Amino acid sequence: MNALLYILVIIIWGTTWFAIYLQQGDVPVTVSIFYRFLLAAVIMLVALLATRRLRRLALKDHLFCMIQGCCVFCFNFYCFYHAAAYITSGLESVIFSMAVLFNAFNGMLFFRQKLAPAVIPASTLGLAGIITLFWHDLSAAHIAPELLKGIGLSLLGTYGFSLGNMISSRHQRHGLDVLSTNTYAMFYGTAVMGVLSLIQGASFAIDLTSHYLGSLVYLSVFGSVLAFGIYFTLVGRIGASQAAYSTLLFPLVALTVSTVYEGYQWHANAVIGLALILLGNLVMFCRPDWLGVFRKKVVVV
Repeated sequence: MNALLYILVIIIWGTTWFAIYLQQGDVPVTVSIFYRFLLAAVIMLVALLATRRLRRLALKDHLFCMIQGCCVFCFNFYCFYHAAAYITSGLESVIFSMAVLFNAFNGMLFFRQKLAPAVIPASTLGLAGIITLFWHDLSAAHIAPELLKGIGLSLLGTYGFSLGNMISSRHQRHGLDVLSTNTYAMFYGTAVMGVLSLIQGASFAIDLTSHYLGSLVYLSVFGSVLAFGIYFTLVGRIGASQAAYSTLLFPLVALTVSTVYEGYQWHANAVIGLALILLGNLVMFCRPDWLGVFRKKVVVV
């Protein structure tokens, strides 16, 4: 069952990055995010009411849902949508795969979970991979500010996603229903983004082109309702750090799509950088006895 959930998350979220790219245009980012999660939240609410599965929450739990909504269904996507204007969707997904490391550190910070021995080497490989991946641009005489903005926004959005993971773990530790907490969190995130749109004086007029509406529906139904429900179910079943393992294969799907539709150009540094990041994530989930074997070999040598 867990394997099926992993596959679904990888396929859906591996392709949503390109859908986010298609959202770029005349519609303000805040408005696009508002409509995405408004549609998703309404679908979730109707489904839960129809099946009588919507659960009431205490005020304290609602406050945590509000924070979760800001982290996972609001400001993190505000970062991702803006980053899509500076770097390709495939590169965004590569940076997003660092969520696996953020989850490990946040698990230690918020739940006092013991930091796995693999975290430090995995973090080192991941950081080296990101630098190598973008080395072609970073080594230029004049680094484009847009590149740094894209990288920074993607990292910030990924950390926000990780914080949302911690709150979801908290919900499930308290026996709260995943679908109910997700629905409330989506409504809170939607409300915050709607208020932000009003403050910015943004127009709520929607783009009626097929590519915008198609990507909006895909992001709402598949990328939000289905994928988030599946992902947070994994968080509850196997833990946040292990659930984030699904991000390991996001870049392979997203970069393939980006190569075909966005004209992403591969070069040696990109291949090496991607390999280092994937290796770092893989090391994160090596069994402890594997790491012990490696240490013994080093000692023998």
